[in-house]
Amino acid sequence: MAAALDAAAAALLGIWESAREGTANRVSGAQLRAVMVVEQSDGINLRRLATRLDMLLSSASRLCDRLVAAGMLEREPGRFDRREISLHLTPEARRLVAELRADRQAQLDAVLAGMSREGRDALLRGMREFDETARRQQAQNAPTPGQGDWPDDPDRPGGRSGDWSGDAGRQTRAVWTGPSGGPERSVGTTREWPAGEPPVARTA
Repeated sequence: MAAALDAAAAALLGIWESAREGTANRVSGAQLRAVMVVEQSDGINLRRLATRLDMLLSSASRLCDRLVAAGMLEREPGRFDRREISLHLTPEARRLVAELRADRQAQLDAVLAGMSREGRDALLRGMREFDETARRQQAQNAPTPGQGDWPDDPDRPGGRSGDWSGDAGRQTRAVWTGPSGGPERSVGTTREWPAGEPPVARTA
C-alpha cells in the first residue's frame, strides 16, 4: 500500500515542487520549510524548530539568522518567559506563503477538474484521514513540553549553544559552508561537512 501511494503521489509532489520553484529566488528549500513551521506554530522557540526540522540547534540558528537578514523572520522575547526567544513571520513572509499556496491551488484545481466527483470526494476523505493520523502520530512522538528547559535550555539567550544572543540588533553572523557554497550534508539525524570540503566562512 505504501509503495502504491508513493507512486500515485508523484504528480501531487510534482505540483508542490513546481510551486516551490516560484519562491526559489527568495528563499531556499530549507528556509521555506522553516517559514512553514513557524507559520503553523507562531512563537515557536529555536530548540523546538530545530526538532521539527530534524536539524542540529546550531544549524537551525544559522538558518534563522539568514531568514532574519532576508526580512522573513522576527525574533522577540517569549510571551511567558522573556529569557526565551520566540519566532514570528514578517508580513513579507506571509505574502510569500500566500503566493505559494495560490499557485499550488491553481495547479491542483486544473487536475481536479478532470476527475469525477466520486474520485474527488474519495481523495478528499482519504487525505483528511491521512492528515489526522499523521498529526496524531507527530504529537505522540513530540518531546514533552518543558523537558530540558531551565536551567540548561540551549534555546535561550546565554544557553549552552551560544546561539541567538540577546543582541536584538544583530541580524547577520558568519555562516559556514563548503567551498561550493552548498549547505551542510545530512547523515542520519546529524549534519556534517562533505568529505574533503573544509568549512569556509561567509556572511548570511
